[in-house]
Amino acid sequence: MRRRKPKLKELDIAELMAIVGRTKTSALGAQDHEKLEVAVETLIWLMSELERRKASIARLRKELSINTKKTEKASTVLKGADGGEPPQGNAGEEHGEKKEKKKKKKPKGHGRNGADAYQGAETIKVPHDSLRVGVSCPLCEKGKLYPYKPLRLVRLRGLGPIQARIWEIEGLRCNLCGEVLRPETPAAVGDKKYDETAASMIGLLKYGTGLPFTRLARLEGSLGIPLPVSTQWDIVKDASKFIAPIYEELTRQGAQGDILYNDDTAMKILDLLKENEEIEAAGSKERTGMFTTAIVSTSEGRRIALFFTGRKHAGENLDRVLQHRASGLDPPIQMCDGLSRNLPKDFETLLANCSTHGRRKFVDIIDNFPQECRHVIEILAEVYKNDAITRKEEMSAQERLRFHQAHSAELMKALKQWMTEQIAEKKTEPNSSLGAAISYMLNRWDPLTLFLREPGAPLDNNICERALKKAILHRKNALFYKTENGAGVGDIFMSAIYTAELSEVNPFDYLTTLLKHPEEVQRSPHEWMPWNYQATAAAVAEAKAARP
Repeated sequence: MRRRKPKLKELDIAELMAIVGRTKTSALGAQDHEKLEVAVETLIWLMSELERRKASIARLRKELSINTKKTEKASTVLKGADGGEPPQGNAGEEHGEKKEKKKKKKPKGHGRNGADAYQGAETIKVPHDSLRVGVSCPLCEKGKLYPYKPLRLVRLRGLGPIQARIWEIEGLRCNLCGEVLRPETPAAVGDKKYDETAASMIGLLKYGTGLPFTRLARLEGSLGIPLPVSTQWDIVKDASKFIAPIYEELTRQGAQGDILYNDDTAMKILDLLKENEEIEAAGSKERTGMFTTAIVSTSEGRRIALFFTGRKHAGENLDRVLQHRASGLDPPIQMCDGLSRNLPKDFETLLANCSTHGRRKFVDIIDNFPQECRHVIEILAEVYKNDAITRKEEMSAQERLRFHQAHSAELMKALKQWMTEQIAEKKTEPNSSLGAAISYMLNRWDPLTLFLREPGAPLDNNICERALKKAILHRKNALFYKTENGAGVGDIFMSAIYTAELSEVNPFDYLTTLLKHPEEVQRSPHEWMPWNYQATAAAVAEAKAARP
């Protein structure tokens, strides 16, 4: 039960300890008893409040790494809860038989990388210096040589992010007329001091990996390449104008998606912080918050990431995207957490809520309610196992729906019945942290279980949470944007970079190619998406080569 806040009095710690000491030798007087009673009531009230706000305290403890579990995996969360062990799947022992120890296979990604892993490496072919295909073998002098797999040696070298090359054009001056004669400038010199690769690399480091301009300036300065912060900003600002058509096209195509995931995170813009001071001084009720919204759209195996930074919430930015949706299409599935600000106001969607958010509320309080939380987490673990099977077997949306209806529907039905009984039969105090976690799930049960009714509906919003890490990494390192225009440049670069990564395309190569073809990109941006830009660039190069 939630306790009433006690009447707090100023109590000296030494005085309280003296009272505790006197309890060992004699009975307490009325005054001592009153002080000790207030102290105990205060402690009980504090423990009650900590339990109610367990989630926030748990997050703080996690940040400080104070005796907390490092992940939210069931095997870690449930280990030791209520004295039990995490579920072992279907490999349990039967009739006392000992389990056979199986050697664990190393997961993919462990071990040395082969030459094929270095997709961005330059390949230099080395032919034999004296032999060729078809000649006699110099060793046995009987056989003929034929092609065999080459020996591939990987060699890595370190280079600065931005490199400079100085072209010295020789000058000859006539001692009579004074004219200076120079050879023609090589075509490789170009007419730009900062070429497309420089803009791509700066944009990728800043908005793709969160490296602030100041750190890049210090790094390049130490390598003998002066690159002031203001220069870096001018470079990416100018480059963003040529990438902007891609951002608009990604928004248009993203609006046609079957599933739209959205969420937002806090962001700072210095100019808007100044506006906030004026708003507060005037006593206005205008919104003062600032956010970066991530929207991930999926359709036919393609994934598009969009970022929007400013005063608008995730739902308002989703409205902005859905304005571009074709009128004949059915409402898309929208996946988000339970916050109302994630919902669009002007467009209809099929709402699905994130199971991970609901599960996390039980993870945060498992130390206080181990048996109850174990029950919920184990049921959800079975549902996620079923979903993993659908992915492993590459089921279609309809096949996945039927599989979940056959294997997950009863699990979710039993979970709902159990949670309803906890509240209805007063097995759980509604105002407790467990009651709050149960209420969160029950209040959002229909959107949480959309995957049992709608083909393709996802279980969670994890893909959008991962996208938001781009903005969070930028906030962590650069702390803020200076202006709304700067935030807009960041949104353009982040959207292009992360969409390229989702499409398993080299983002540096993608940005560079876009910047090398500004007119073509402006004319037909749909032909320069991450999934088709290479074919388009090859066709443009072929057409140029064919010209007389």
